[in-house]
Amino acid sequence: MVRDLLIRGMIAGLVAGLLCFGMGKIFGEPQVDRAIAFEEQHAATEPPEHTHDGAMAGAEEAAAAHEHHHGDEELVSRAVQSTAGLLTAVAVYGAAMGGLFALAFAFLYGRLGDVSPRMLALLLALAAFIAIYYVPSLKYPANPPAIGEPATIGMRTGLYLLMMLISLGGIVFSVALGRRLVARYGDLNAALVGLALYVGVIVIAQLVLPDINEVPADFPATVLWKFRMASLSMQAVTWGSLGLLFGHLADRLINPTRLARVQRTA
Repeated sequence: MVRDLLIRGMIAGLVAGLLCFGMGKIFGEPQVDRAIAFEEQHAATEPPEHTHDGAMAGAEEAAAAHEHHHGDEELVSRAVQSTAGLLTAVAVYGAAMGGLFALAFAFLYGRLGDVSPRMLALLLALAAFIAIYYVPSLKYPANPPAIGEPATIGMRTGLYLLMMLISLGGIVFSVALGRRLVARYGDLNAALVGLALYVGVIVIAQLVLPDINEVPADFPATVLWKFRMASLSMQAVTWGSLGLLFGHLADRLINPTRLARVQRTA
């Protein structure tokens, strides 16, 4: 059963990745192009540095310019990045997330009461969207090119992953606690206690972790907003389609008798 669910999860994740690619190509890539154009224009108008005595360091500037020119050559062209590169990335990501999603589904199915496969898949997809993307993005939102210092990329990536792990751990612990309290306090009160715990963990993490604000003052606000909305839409489409499609496939696998009866009735 687990193997069959895993295969279906990867298939559903692959389809979700293809839908994500369509969203990214239509709504995300134009904002990336605008951000790159801003970065190139900003670099072209940046004044040259001077030495301490005010004179131009001609030889050093020429060597640095030559090194910068050759060091920044693209290993993969922008055209490939926005087409085959993007498609490969979202397809691999979707299939991997689909496999992990199926394993989580297999672990939870039957442990959360009388919940149908479709409803469990939708609830799991919603929880994954909130924990993996939405909550971490409240603290560290997605940024297009031209935002962020190259020297801080490792720190920014680490902080985002840390926020994501805290969010995942908080939601897992909150659900486990809520399930333990059902017998004593009932479904609604137990769910509220679990939700309050998760919100408390996230608020503390948001306050404790450092802020990162490296958006240039002259960066177009519209481009930044549209890029972040495109990122949000891509994640919503990925997790929403994964939950819907996997729920359908899992239901056909788990309840073949009921499905056959419905088909005969129809």
